Amino acid sequence: MRRLAAALLLAPTLLLTGCGSSAKQASSADAAATPCPSGSAAAVKLPVPTQVDTDSTLPTVSGVYGKDAKITAAKGDPSGKFVVKVLSEGSGPVVGKDDVVGFSFVGQTWAGKTFADTYADGGGSTVDNMHTTPMVPMFTQAMVGHKVGSRVLVVAPPGAGFGNAGYPQLGITCHDTLNLVFDINISLPSDSMAKGTPQTVAADLPKVEVPQGKAATFTISEAERNPKKLGVGVLIKGNGPVVKPGQNLIAQYTGALLKDGTVFDDSWKYGGASNFVIGAGKVIPGWDKGLVGQTVGSRVLLSIPAADAYGAQGNQGIPANSNLVFVVDILGAA
Repeated sequence: MRRLAAALLLAPTLLLTGCGSSAKQASSADAAATPCPSGSAAAVKLPVPTQVDTDSTLPTVSGVYGKDAKITAAKGDPSGKFVVKVLSEGSGPVVGKDDVVGFSFVGQTWAGKTFADTYADGGGSTVDNMHTTPMVPMFTQAMVGHKVGSRVLVVAPPGAGFGNAGYPQLGITCHDTLNLVFDINISLPSDSMAKGTPQTVAADLPKVEVPQGKAATFTISEAERNPKKLGVGVLIKGNGPVVKPGQNLIAQYTGALLKDGTVFDDSWKYGGASNFVIGAGKVIPGWDKGLVGQTVGSRVLLSIPAADAYGAQGNQGIPANSNLVFVVDILGAA
């Protein structure tokens, strides 16, 4: 579901377009039978309806924030209004338009067919960097301007949802109005960096300089180029919660080859903080072993032998059997 949820956020031109000249969902048999346009017709963008905070006809929502959510469909046809209604307000920071945000959500068609439920899929947060990833209005407007800890109901007519394109993989057509409930779990600026208490690390680990907003640089001695085992050094000790297996880790990072310090990847070239599922075999073993159990807010230096990196196969410009070094700022875990 995390992959599905991430895909739902993407908003290429096709996904931002609408169907027809009215935002109101068709309810007659003729309209329901009308096929969604394709090709050039699908590229006609339907304006996003004016956002309101209530309507005379709304679905009802039950469940506990952070644990579950159930949507009960309303009777009758949707009005065509784009509704963003705060059901319960949190006490956390207000989500900004360039933030990295983590949220759980449930989505249904107006008729009551569930197409997404992150709680049923294990309760983990979907995390996305809104600074770099386009989001359809029904996602963006549910987040921006609302406080972390809030539960938000969205009723999205086609212009605010998937519009002309629909979402055939989920059985959503261009005519569908969608009901969604979002629990906003975490939000932080995309350019955030580690905050905490500086620490002294072992002398046999590489040295690193971490400038604001740029990739880190490493100084590596001859003796540090071929580690026999994973080396973990905490440069800054954060005071946040402990990172647990299966969480979605939000991090700034720079990765380099231990043989010469050549940087092969960093989060800044993607617009800031990125997210990864940690402790579940979704990243290299050195990350799973070295970052689970650390605290949020920490800056961690990882000296990783090839066996705990990409091994004999290498990866996208990283030669086979390469030893690697990373510096990782753990900004959040959701």
